[in-house]
Amino acid sequence: VQLVESGGGSVQSGGSLKLSCKVSGLTFSDWAMFWYRHSPGKEREYVAAIPAGGGATDYDGSVKGRFTIPRDDARSTVFLHMNSLKPADTAVYYCNAAARIGVELTNYWGQGVQVTVSP
Repeated sequence: VQLVESGGGSVQSGGSLKLSCKVSGLTFSDWAMFWYRHSPGKEREYVAAIPAGGGATDYDGSVKGRFTIPRDDARSTVFLHMNSLKPADTAVYYCNAAARIGVELTNYWGQGVQVTVSP
């Protein structure tokens, strides 16, 4: 299983970025997809989620109204559309695939992509 993030970079405050996470090695539509982020000196934090097959999305309060998490099951890809970026959004962003297989919750992670927002 591979999760490969792309689309990170550096932007100024107020700018936008679109992250992509291409997944291979599993039946993508069967897996809920998540974005997390990790900033130096802080715990990894949840950003957004979309259930298997699409449907109601969920966001951390810090990004609600600014970020969206669409998925394209035909392309086995989940996105994170980030608008009105703030310096506090600076972090390494990770995508995560999760599904319950039997009694076990199985997770796969990408390698992460850096997002830097300057004032």
